[in-house]
Order: sequence, then structure tokens, then C-alpha cells
Amino acid sequence: MLPENVVSSMGSMVSLVAVLGFIMIVWEALVASRPVMFSLSLASSIEWEHSYPPADHSYMEIPMISNF
Repeated sequence: MLPENVVSSMGSMVSLVAVLGFIMIVWEALVASRPVMFSLSLASSIEWEHSYPPADHSYMEIPMISNF
């Protein structure tokens, strides 16, 4: 059996590799400056344009959203 300090050291090495990998991913994302793939505008339906809570029977039919 391995002594406790060896198991702890191996666990800290695994954590170190994970943190270094995360830092490399974040660094590459910041340096690459690729365009954003997803829009930050989440208003894809009329529910997001309403006040909360919307009045009962607000619409007789589903309205169309238009971008201005």
C-alpha cells in the first residue's frame, strides 16, 4: 500500500495538470480572438418582451417578432 503522502502528492499533481490545462484553454480563447458563435440576445420569443407577469389573454393569435 502507498503511504498517505504519496497518494496526496499524486492527487495534487492531477489537480495541477487540470488547472494548467484550464489556463491554457482560457489563454487560447483570449489570444485567438475568434468571432462569437452565439448571439447574446436571448429574446427569441414574445415572452421575453412582456412585462412580468403578462396579462391574461394578451393576444388572440401569436404575434410576429420583427428586428428593428
